Amino acid sequence: MGFLSEQVARAVVIGDEGTGKSTLIKTAFNKTFTDDVPRIMPPTTLLVNGFDNGGRTNDLRLPVIVIDTSVHTQESTDNLLQELQLTDVVILTVSYDKPSSFHRLSSFWLPELRRLKVKVPIIVVGCKLDLRNDTQVSLEQIVSPIMQQFLEIDIFIDCSARNLIKFRAAFFQAWRLAICPTTPLFDKVTQTLKPRCVMALEHIFMVCDRDRDGALSDAELCDLQMKCFDTPMRPADIARYKEIVQELVPKEVNERGISLDGFLAFHLRLSKRRAAVNQWICLWRFGFDNNVYLSEDLFHVLLKRAIGNTVDFLKSTFSLFDPDLNFELTDEAIEFLKSTFSLFDLDKDEVLQPAELDKLFSTAPESPWDEAPYKDAGESTVLGSLSIDGFLSKWALMALLDPCKSLLNLIYIGYRKDLTKAICITKRKGLLPFLGSYSSTSKERFAVKCLDYFPGTRKTLVLREIPEDEVGHSISNKEFLAACDVAIFVHDSSEKSWNKATNLLIEVASHAKDSGLEVPCLIVTAKDDLDPYGTALKKLTWASRQMGLHAAIPVSSKLGDLNNLFDTIVSTAEQPHLSIPVTEAWEISKTENINNNGFDRIIYSAEQPHLSIHPTG
Repeated sequence: MGFLSEQVARAVVIGDEGTGKSTLIKTAFNKTFTDDVPRIMPPTTLLVNGFDNGGRTNDLRLPVIVIDTSVHTQESTDNLLQELQLTDVVILTVSYDKPSSFHRLSSFWLPELRRLKVKVPIIVVGCKLDLRNDTQVSLEQIVSPIMQQFLEIDIFIDCSARNLIKFRAAFFQAWRLAICPTTPLFDKVTQTLKPRCVMALEHIFMVCDRDRDGALSDAELCDLQMKCFDTPMRPADIARYKEIVQELVPKEVNERGISLDGFLAFHLRLSKRRAAVNQWICLWRFGFDNNVYLSEDLFHVLLKRAIGNTVDFLKSTFSLFDPDLNFELTDEAIEFLKSTFSLFDLDKDEVLQPAELDKLFSTAPESPWDEAPYKDAGESTVLGSLSIDGFLSKWALMALLDPCKSLLNLIYIGYRKDLTKAICITKRKGLLPFLGSYSSTSKERFAVKCLDYFPGTRKTLVLREIPEDEVGHSISNKEFLAACDVAIFVHDSSEKSWNKATNLLIEVASHAKDSGLEVPCLIVTAKDDLDPYGTALKKLTWASRQMGLHAAIPVSSKLGDLNNLFDTIVSTAEQPHLSIPVTEAWEISKTENINNNGFDRIIYSAEQPHLSIHPTG
């Protein structure tokens, strides 16, 4: 646990003049008492450990920068105000030879700290314990009621610099409160663990529960101990752990081990006993940061290692990638997701209901799928339940769009294997722009679907709808075109819609060619139910073929007939050379027939002998 020695705390010592601030600091630094003390000590670095607080000695040396203060002059008062804004902890001194200093705790100092909005832990130190007489009220009797009103007081300590009694304890506690604060973990008012702390502990429990039986066995407890503290857990330690949990929540210990509720009860006890250091060590070891979120820096490093390249290859924010790369989950990660789906499908109805999905992501700060583009991307039932295909589809989309977020959420839900084996990179292409000629939409949307393409072969299809007013900007971006497997142009059976779709197609194909790229294209005829005799479709099909494209694909959402559209898209992506549009021929045919109107023009252009057909082999 040497990393603790690198964590530096800053403590400012305040209090009435003559309460022993400077003497306490100098004695703590020299470890001997002297009467020769300056009015104010310079900034002093102390190295403390648990021995200074009455515990066992160890090799740890925990650094605390201690700032002495005074209100003797206006300058010193100004310095005090400045230091209060920089400090991690406030040490507030009172003295047994100055009874008024006890009264001024609640009448001046604590209200003043609130007025100044100093939101750090406070340690109240009763100095000159050697001068206390038998008739004086103890520090505990005075401070305990005050702590009910001022919850920012974390602890109070009696000490004597002259007699070397607990003269360094306040500074050890200052380090503890600065580096391992109670506030993010424990609610003093309700005396409960805070929600984010519960979420983190649930995650740790899930990771340690290797056999997923809902309890931590002796072996799993030993693994937890080793991971956190690098020391084995003796049989006597395990027995004591279980004994404590048994006393707290009798029903949460059984032959399988300690349940989640028992684990949480044990940590609640730690919080109440101000043992946050152990809790923080546990959180840090499992990758949580000081805000009790999983630290993304760790996963950025692992993701770089996973793709086997240098920092130059990936942008530092992980927001922009080489457009010719496609991030996918590995078979190992998919198998983990399948087992997780089964685990949380409590009623075994082969779908995850909203409540079950909430439970699955209960160990994450929030569900990653509550907002676009994931919210409505996968297949779901009318009640909002997800099938296994819909579940895996959303994960596939997240891996494609935001691989770091995908890895992060895998960890949140209990993935414990090597992250470098959870995601892989396939060369070339990822997103399929979905260009529509129907009513404009205000923002892009995604749809994702798992397909059984061939027996034993599954494909994940991702469709991205580009808002109509953004098409021009999108196609002028070379990276956008490079990331496209197939461009799909949708129209209905009207001539106006057809013209708009083909104009878009020509524009996209021209930009692609000018950029040195070739984008395979498909034309989809929507609302096929409005053309019952197929008259328009026949004419449009001829025109599609004149551009060297697959015949226009008729679909009707109303009739539920998608005409194997998704399989056709995948097939086109697998054989892109068969669907590159021959736009020059199409432009020639339009020019020669400019005097014709309506669909007659399409028939005529399709019959011209000079129009080339795109090769099919």
